[in-house]
Amino acid sequence: MNTEIIDQLKTHVGANGLPYAIPIHPNLVHLTLGLFILGILFDVVGVLFPLQTPVFKFLAINAVRSNFFDVGWYNLLGSAVISFFTVAAGFYEIMLANPPSDVKSAWGLQPMETMLWHGIGGVLLLALIVGMTVWRGLQRYVWCKDKSQQVQWGYLVSGFAIMFVMYLHGTLGAQLAAEFGVHNTADMLLRLGQNPNVLLK
Repeated sequence: MNTEIIDQLKTHVGANGLPYAIPIHPNLVHLTLGLFILGILFDVVGVLFPLQTPVFKFLAINAVRSNFFDVGWYNLLGSAVISFFTVAAGFYEIMLANPPSDVKSAWGLQPMETMLWHGIGGVLLLALIVGMTVWRGLQRYVWCKDKSQQVQWGYLVSGFAIMFVMYLHGTLGAQLAAEFGVHNTADMLLRLGQNPNVLLK
């Protein structure tokens, strides 16, 4: 790899090691996760709607089953679109990372190993989210378009399995920030021998 190209990217970085004040990747990650999880949960509510109808009637909530499936579909679609930007921002920010080499994570991984697994996991999750979106679209517009239940149980089980993978993957990302100080402004200032309490006011 040509390190001069990466060094050119590092010419105007701030205290967090990035050329902008707030890291983009973590914010997009939470948007991706939130949309995906909400999409699956609304589909679960749609599937279980017949069991919940008495509760909605008791609470005087005028709920329609198809609306829950609409929310599930559009949240999942939004998650798939945002995920491309999430992964792109993650790879850009990981190229600018400069973690300490003498620290290990709680899982016993070195910084480079953690970044490598987090990058591979990000691409894998992007593929899984896009795959789930295609699967969900086929159910919505082809296989189940004339049925009251718009999603299959296998789809929901797969969604919860992907949420578990997201949990593991997110833990790696949290270790990068918390344990290795990657793009963590206060951590970077402390390593430079400066007081973040003074400089970040």
